[in-house]
Amino acid sequence: MTSRSTPAITRPGGGRTRLTTLVAILAVTQTVGYGILYYTFSVLISPIAHDLHTSTARVTAAITISVLAGSAAAIPVGRWLDRHGGRALMATGSLLGVAAVVAWSQVHSLVQLYFVFVFIGAASAMSLYEAAFAVLIATSGPERRASAMLQVTIVAGFASSIFLPLTGWLATEWGWRTTLLTLAGLLAATAIPGHLIAVPSRRVHREHTSSQPGTRPADALRDRGFWLLGGAFVLHAAAVSSVGVLLVTSLQHLGHTAKTAATVAGLLGVLSVTGRLTTTAVARRHGMASVTAILFGVQAVGVAALPYLGRNLAAAGACVTAFGLGFGVATIARPAIVAARYGTARYATISSALVLPITLAKAAAPLTAALLSVRWAMTAAAAGCLGAAVLLSWSARPGEARTARRRSSPGVDPQVGSATLR
Repeated sequence: MTSRSTPAITRPGGGRTRLTTLVAILAVTQTVGYGILYYTFSVLISPIAHDLHTSTARVTAAITISVLAGSAAAIPVGRWLDRHGGRALMATGSLLGVAAVVAWSQVHSLVQLYFVFVFIGAASAMSLYEAAFAVLIATSGPERRASAMLQVTIVAGFASSIFLPLTGWLATEWGWRTTLLTLAGLLAATAIPGHLIAVPSRRVHREHTSSQPGTRPADALRDRGFWLLGGAFVLHAAAVSSVGVLLVTSLQHLGHTAKTAATVAGLLGVLSVTGRLTTTAVARRHGMASVTAILFGVQAVGVAALPYLGRNLAAAGACVTAFGLGFGVATIARPAIVAARYGTARYATISSALVLPITLAKAAAPLTAALLSVRWAMTAAAAGCLGAAVLLSWSARPGEARTARRRSSPGVDPQVGSATLR
């Protein structure tokens, strides 16, 4: 039986197949997109700095420019997604990404590099997670939304594992300029046709969203719960960014060798997948906000205990495990919560209002934490996780868990309990 909440995929016998195809193709395009537009850069920093006769620090500034440019583009991108859907935008963003990577391969100065990375940031905003999640939310019903995003993020989580060694091998064999041209060809061959084929058209998007409940962005911004939600994810982003950058160094300061510290820190990748799987499964009965708040609290305990217990290897592993379970949860929790509370009709515009503060928190927190001792840096991160858990709990609406249980029950209309502001 096809849910009436998903008219964009309700052709007889074809609804589930259509969404499955969309999820599969987005999993590929997000993996390739993140691999090329984000992870490739870290491998090429040194050869680029050598060729441009500059420092690696100055070259690294390009990725900061990219992230800020993507954040600045978030709100106009969100408005476009709400009004027109994602097909044209994501295909155009992929085309822009291809052109930018080709231009990147031809830079001969820092100014040119920085200019190119403005466009890489814009291309990322148009074609990566934020846009992909908006498409999935507009296309899938509440009962399948979280699992659809989960499937995409699990596959795309392998982007670094694939593209870091691939880029390193290509750069060693052919040089960084030829490597970028090769990767641009791969991006063109996958992302552009993938988005044109799988992402619903403007007509289908409008047919779907015109009948969907939704809150006006101005009303959402006047809602106290929205700012509690935003504060929670800003604090969590700052904490996760700090620990992600400083964890290996912190473990070394606690007496572990570089190899051991890197191995223990490497648990974060596996645990992030475990946390997402657990959250998605449990949230069906207890609500995404409530489950996410509990995981943030578990993270706070783990990272707070690390400076005191972390000299023992087993205890350090336990602390990292507690923190790692929530490491990637915000990626799927934030869009799921925003869509459930404010509807799908204006989801992308409302969600985009959170992108800039979250991005700034991610950028600033590691630098601030690096100025502190290990104990105080971990304590600050624990406070951030705990604060996020408290704010998220305060923002949870009465009946959220009850609504989640109704949605998970057979034969129940998934639209029951859709959250809109009155």
